[in-house]
Amino acid sequence: MTRYPRDLRGYGPRTPDPKWPGGAKIAVQFVINFEEGGENCILHGDPASEAFLSEIAGAVPWPGARHANMESIYEYGARVGFWRLHRLFTDLDMPATVYGVATALARCPEQVAAMQAADWEIASHGLKWIDYRDMDPGVEQAQMHEAIRLHTEVTGARPRGWYTGRSSINTVSLATREGGFDYIADSYADDLPYWIDFDGNDQLIVPYTLDCNDMRFASSQGFVTGDDFYSYLKDSFDVLYSEGQAGQAKMMSIGLHCRLVGRPGRLMALRRFMNHARAHDDVWFARRIDIARHWRNQHPQQSRKRPSRMRTAELVALFGDVYGAVDWVAENACALELGPAHDSLPGLLSALNRGFRKGSAQQKLAVLNAQPETHDAILLAPHTSGTDLTQDMRVAHLSAGYRAKHGFPVFIATSAVDAHAIASQIETRTANDTAAEFQRACDAMEKLAEQRLADVFAAL
Repeated sequence: MTRYPRDLRGYGPRTPDPKWPGGAKIAVQFVINFEEGGENCILHGDPASEAFLSEIAGAVPWPGARHANMESIYEYGARVGFWRLHRLFTDLDMPATVYGVATALARCPEQVAAMQAADWEIASHGLKWIDYRDMDPGVEQAQMHEAIRLHTEVTGARPRGWYTGRSSINTVSLATREGGFDYIADSYADDLPYWIDFDGNDQLIVPYTLDCNDMRFASSQGFVTGDDFYSYLKDSFDVLYSEGQAGQAKMMSIGLHCRLVGRPGRLMALRRFMNHARAHDDVWFARRIDIARHWRNQHPQQSRKRPSRMRTAELVALFGDVYGAVDWVAENACALELGPAHDSLPGLLSALNRGFRKGSAQQKLAVLNAQPETHDAILLAPHTSGTDLTQDMRVAHLSAGYRAKHGFPVFIATSAVDAHAIASQIETRTANDTAAEFQRACDAMEKLAEQRLADVFAAL
């Protein structure tokens, strides 16, 4: 069996009602990334200087050397930018979540005290602000343990949220197995929280953002002026708010960095956006921990059977009768590259239809001829027998003639409600080419399978 781990479907065409407090049309959440003092630096035992998210375009690491300009840019974030953001948020009484790098928090006790006095959530941003991309999973797990230990020691409380940021492919699974997190944020896959599980461990994901993020002041495709930042945030808010008014409320995350938006030429754009959002009714400004706890209460993880995780025997036992009493359709489906997208009704139907289409002409013919019949006609829409007994007999006679010519029963996909209309359709189709009618019957068989699957799927 081939199984695909990524979930490309998500909530599908209709998102769940988040039931935000007070009937809010949108939940708005600000993250202040506190990384200053945790970045790459040989003073921190790292092999080279930092090169990421600064005012220095095209910066590269300096192996074995300190980078004075880079260090001073990061120092600005802790010395000045943090306090500018702190004043803005406290003046507007705006809640915030801090993604705190544990070693950075340990080096900035006064800033930590200010975060706590403002009742900001302090989530973990890992042990160090370094790239975990190629790190051995065992080493990354050890650093995660140390980050939790140091964070708890510095703040007095274990972090309830986790975001590595410069993560590896193992980060989310390691944090899930670690346990103890109300949410993990190393995902950009949705505008709403969602549940995942690894090896039976359920974990809530509260996705983060890289687009509504001041980091784009430090990237080539990003913001240049404060107006760029404000316009993008405003447009994002307005679209999400309108979706909330239409009954599909969402969450908006805004990512901030002390050394970036903490510069005076950028802060006014953030203030303007805050005032724009505050001018709307039915907006819930929340910390990420508040969103996570609300989601856990309103949308707890639902245990259910997932077809993509079933072995062949189980999938055949549950869905083998969708195409009639044959196993090969479900067996073919199970041999496909199944993933989370196939755990929905449309996804599983697609897999079963593909399994049917992979069959030989003889196999398909056997499926068609094995369907329960009325007058040799497979009726795919509600109908009423004609009040004229002669018409009912005519349907039976014509259906038998259709089977005699083509070798399989006639499938009627029609909204007709009387036997006369059904009989007329059968009479016309009997004269058609058998190959064309065979394909038409196979297409109709898929529609019949959809009706049956909906009943089976609802009972999962």
